Amino acid sequence: MQPYFFPYLGHFALIAHTDAWVVFDVTQYTPKTWMNRNRILHPKEGWNYLSVPLANSSISIKTCEAQVLNGADTRRSVLGKLSHYRNKAPYYRAVEALVQDAMADSADASLVQLNVRGLQAVCRYLGLAFNYRICSELELDLPEKLPPGGWAPAICSQLGASSYVNPVGGRDLFDPADFAARNIELAFLSFDSFSYDTGPYRFEPGLSILDVLMWNAPERIVQALHSGSTLQSPAQLPSASAL
Repeated sequence: MQPYFFPYLGHFALIAHTDAWVVFDVTQYTPKTWMNRNRILHPKEGWNYLSVPLANSSISIKTCEAQVLNGADTRRSVLGKLSHYRNKAPYYRAVEALVQDAMADSADASLVQLNVRGLQAVCRYLGLAFNYRICSELELDLPEKLPPGGWAPAICSQLGASSYVNPVGGRDLFDPADFAARNIELAFLSFDSFSYDTGPYRFEPGLSILDVLMWNAPERIVQALHSGSTLQSPAQLPSASAL
């Protein structure tokens, strides 16, 4: 998966159902995506972006080359936008400490490393195993260009993986025959919506994991990651036209 900035809860459901995680950072960077921003509750109504300004945001770079403009300023901005949760969300202090820890190394300007530290911090807090490797550091012998659905089977094959799991929303990217030819089992994870009380605010679905952490005990979140997840093979899924 691409390295996202404090992604939504379903991303962690996927982590909870994998033995090894590959941070996919070797293709063209796409500006204004979940890699450098996410959403939290707005202090008045709706939602608000948390953003990581980049020094070199461009489609001319690879994801592994993306650099944060100013790590210290970004940390202050993120913590400032989270401050309206204070005295409202029961787990504000714990989440504040988590963000401070994840964003403490302002000397490392790599967006990939920042996002990985965020994933690590959340997984430690929830007690999830996070066995990750960064694709650009693996020195894999990969073609320069592959179709979107071709990267996963190629990387899995070189790493000796026996199975690959992707969110069900990406099912149309993949041809099961590409995996079968390499003796790799392909599966898709669907994750149920997760609703919770947000105190004086109106609940907004699909926000950053930071919002989920603000309002819910770690034990409840982990329970939801498992009870709300379903793994299915391509053959078990309904046809795309039936969805």
